[in-house]
Amino acid sequence: MRMLLLRFVLFFRERTGWMESQGIAKHRIILDPGVGFGKTLDHNLAILRNVAAFKQLGFPVLIGHSRKSFLEKLLGTPVAQRDCPTAIISALCAQQGADILRVHDVAKTVAAVRLAKELAQAPV
Repeated sequence: MRMLLLRFVLFFRERTGWMESQGIAKHRIILDPGVGFGKTLDHNLAILRNVAAFKQLGFPVLIGHSRKSFLEKLLGTPVAQRDCPTAIISALCAQQGADILRVHDVAKTVAAVRLAKELAQAPV
């Protein structure tokens, strides 16, 4: 799994370097690892578990995971029942530093992210 993640990170390092060499300002670049989009379940899980690795490249990271089919593979849930799992993944990605979350149910996502933030900051 480490090699897979390394390939993703090296790909983004090369592409963002090329963009900057072409005059695209760094503040105009957002990384979207592309959850779904021709990736295997293992690819998707590697991306979601390692958002922080993409953040180390120094660009905002967008995660578009809402209602994706990998949730059906993991949980057996049809599209109509994927908002809660999406919200949980959103909270976990936010804790890793994801800057932008593309979701369908914004209210559930905001609640999940706020709850995870409060729990992380609660006194021990």
